[in-house]
Amino acid sequence: MTSLITTVRTKFLEAIRSVNPPGKWKILVVDEHSQALLSSVLKQFDILEENVTVIESITSHRDPQPQLEAVYILMPTTQNVERIIRDYSNGRQQYAGAHLFFIDRLSEQLFDQLASSPAEPFLKGLQDLYLNFWAIESNTFSLKQPGSFFSIYSPPRSDNAFKASRDHLEEELRFSSKMIANVCISMNEYPFIRYYVPSHHAPLGALKPHAATRPAPPPSEPTSRWRTNLARGAQAREYESVEGDFVAKKPSDPARPRSTLIITDRSMDVTAAFLHEFTYQAMANDLLPIDDGTKYTYKFQTAIGAYEDKTATLSDSDNVWTQIRHMHMREAIDKLMADFNQFMQDNAGFKGEGAASLNDMKDMLANLPQYQEQREKFSLHLNMAQECMDTFERDRLTDVATVEQNCATGLTPEGKTPKTLVEQMVPLLDSRDLHNSNKVRIISLYIQYRDGVPDEDRRRLYQHARLSLADQDACNALVHLGLRISRGPGDKDIKRRLKQKQSTEEEYELSRYKPLLTTVLEDHVNNRLDPGVFPYVKDSPSLAPAPSLRSSPSPQTTSLRSQKPSWHRAGRPGAGAQDNKQRLFVFIAGGMTYSEIREAYLLSKSLNKDIYIGSTHVMTPRHFIDDLRVLDLGGVGSRALPNGIGPLAERKRTYQEYYDQRYFSRDPPPRPALPAQPKPDHKGSKIRPSPVPSQAPSQASQISDTPSQGSSYYGEEKEKKKKRGFFHF
Repeated sequence: MTSLITTVRTKFLEAIRSVNPPGKWKILVVDEHSQALLSSVLKQFDILEENVTVIESITSHRDPQPQLEAVYILMPTTQNVERIIRDYSNGRQQYAGAHLFFIDRLSEQLFDQLASSPAEPFLKGLQDLYLNFWAIESNTFSLKQPGSFFSIYSPPRSDNAFKASRDHLEEELRFSSKMIANVCISMNEYPFIRYYVPSHHAPLGALKPHAATRPAPPPSEPTSRWRTNLARGAQAREYESVEGDFVAKKPSDPARPRSTLIITDRSMDVTAAFLHEFTYQAMANDLLPIDDGTKYTYKFQTAIGAYEDKTATLSDSDNVWTQIRHMHMREAIDKLMADFNQFMQDNAGFKGEGAASLNDMKDMLANLPQYQEQREKFSLHLNMAQECMDTFERDRLTDVATVEQNCATGLTPEGKTPKTLVEQMVPLLDSRDLHNSNKVRIISLYIQYRDGVPDEDRRRLYQHARLSLADQDACNALVHLGLRISRGPGDKDIKRRLKQKQSTEEEYELSRYKPLLTTVLEDHVNNRLDPGVFPYVKDSPSLAPAPSLRSSPSPQTTSLRSQKPSWHRAGRPGAGAQDNKQRLFVFIAGGMTYSEIREAYLLSKSLNKDIYIGSTHVMTPRHFIDDLRVLDLGGVGSRALPNGIGPLAERKRTYQEYYDQRYFSRDPPPRPALPAQPKPDHKGSKIRPSPVPSQAPSQASQISDTPSQGSSYYGEEKEKKKKRGFFHF
């Protein structure tokens, strides 16, 4: 299965390697946003190994180096295009030539601006990379837009704000659709597209039907009931179309056709966002202070027995992590101890019974100073597993999770309807030892199980739990995700066309609920997914024409822009069977859970498909509850948007205006004027400033392009570069 991380890394390296100037060496120019994307898949040393002498920021003061060509990897903003033009205007020649690579597609307007500028004679080529997304795991991508949760679900603050709020949301969704398209382009896929249309609630947030966002009503037609929808005219259809403007529909039909893709949003399965999960990755991110799903700080015991704080990165490069992250915690600990004991026997010559518990592992790790790398990995996961189990016991998660699972599945572990839920809940809600966030999770799941509760019952639950007003707001905010929280005596259950299927597999009692996404993917693969809930955009598989394998036309020699991406490529000679699996892309607007990420991996194996999952961001139950607390406020006080959604644009902006604002970066302040050089006292002397030697540690090192200097100099210079650091910001 092709890894997203490997794909992105390869495309960046191919771009850098494609530039081979006569003098061998080249300069890489980046901005702060493209540099972050590069750093997510490449180390600085990997870049410098590609005959790159220095990495410069386009927003810093850069000395002209007209003897070297430069590779620009930039976001396609108006600002950056103007900076490129300035590099070769008004008698300035920053580099010998410029090879332009843009992370996203460069607009035709900016392309024309470049082609007609003074920089044009120096431009060696231009290519769009379509790499503006974050490959966070081999099968997982993120847009890193946690603020989208508020844009999608926060209700407009007033009737006058509906139009501006909707325009703002549509800007974000258009941007998101282009990032999703980038994933499909990078993987050379052209999938069919299905999107989620909920049957049990109207569009949410700024997409809620409102007079301010409706087009002008059509003229009255007394006999309209006899006319078809088509015959009634475009004006009538446009007026009524807002009733079906669900968030998953909006990014599903971009200007460029795309590949096999299912688009849904967080409101499809709110239950999964509250549950305590007990597989390793999901549990650790829920209970431990892991930053952005990757950075974890723990106490590490050194070879001399001292303890020091160590920050570890959880990534696909850690083979221990990738092997156990989707296992149930009990299985993960067993696997961890078995691998540790095997490692001890293979490498340390250990004789004995081996580690029987996490504490045994901790004691034995202290005696392995010679195996530093593997010792650190085992120590990291030992600490994480131990912390998770300590929290599990301290927070009474056995009792909490039992109630959660009964509410989520509607069944007890014995398969019966739970009849004593309230009796189980109340002691937990009354407990002062239970954290309020766990009480919010219990109450929210109970409200969903009951499909709303009477207002007085909800007030009593809040009173038992002693919830703060903010915690009560989190529970009440469920209404903005399409759920009913208040129920009258005559209200009937709301019928949903999309329901979770009960699992028949042997399972852990505290892990009985499977995310609704599991049902969606299984039904889609087995052709059982209701087209009324997940309709296709344009073509469906039965109506789709066969993809053309005709090669794309070669680019014109007069154009700087490389050819457009090919959506389908003919199979490579000798490609293995694993490359022929059908791919399935899933995108969840408004946040995805670690349980959904896990299911995508597991279903890839059980369904024999390559499944890739992505979202606006990855969320944990803690962060979800924090966001619900301020959902009514438009995100004010949240981690993602401390100041809220912010002032909305007074007019509808062009996409380029929105993009320029999103990737705005400041130019550096002007350089201070240099003092005047003293004139020489003697006449006729020709004093020239000495060039700064490349070995000087205060300057950006430039590796000489003359091979006569010898390999020893090159090796010393490379070591200096590694130690000194070459990102000039």
